[in-house]
Amino acid sequence: MRFYLGTLTLLFFFISANSPAHAKRRAVRKNHKEVKSAKRHKHFHTYTRPVIDTAISTGCASPEELITFAKSLQGIRYRFGSTNPEKGFDCSGFVNYVFNHFGIAIPRSSVDFTDVQGGVDLKDAKFGDLILFTGTKKHTRRAGHIGIIVSMPGEPIQFIHSTSGEANGVTLTSMNDYYMGRYMRTIRVFTDNNQVNTYPETASR
Repeated sequence: MRFYLGTLTLLFFFISANSPAHAKRRAVRKNHKEVKSAKRHKHFHTYTRPVIDTAISTGCASPEELITFAKSLQGIRYRFGSTNPEKGFDCSGFVNYVFNHFGIAIPRSSVDFTDVQGGVDLKDAKFGDLILFTGTKKHTRRAGHIGIIVSMPGEPIQFIHSTSGEANGVTLTSMNDYYMGRYMRTIRVFTDNNQVNTYPETASR
């Protein structure tokens, strides 16, 4: 009797597995998987960093004017995702606010500066240049923090930025081992800075 019931059960499953309804359900599941896979594939390829293949236009603004304005914002607190001084700044929000004040359009996110033209050696950095760092995640060499150089070649490197660290806001920071370990590149925004003796009087301030 048990053998008979087992045989009937197997026969029932065999017939069900090959029925048109079951085949249709299989096709729906397969199609669903293919759609999900296609979405993942599409997302992977469409999330690409914009490549900036032209220099940033600075108009009539000077590095000296920009740094003077940036320093006037010291003490504004840190706030993730914000470009509003009344609420606070994140790092790229602060840099954007400063440059936009002079009508200079730059990328919003720090990671978008990875391919911006104008890279210079750190030893040649001048005030008004941008300095790019990795984020705070260890072992991840992806841009995640940005500031503005306020020193001149030959001086100890110093930059202004909005940090979520101990200072918790817009502050001046000297280049130290911690930031040197996160350093990625320096970007020259103002072409005037390519001149050897640009604004020498500011270096002594």
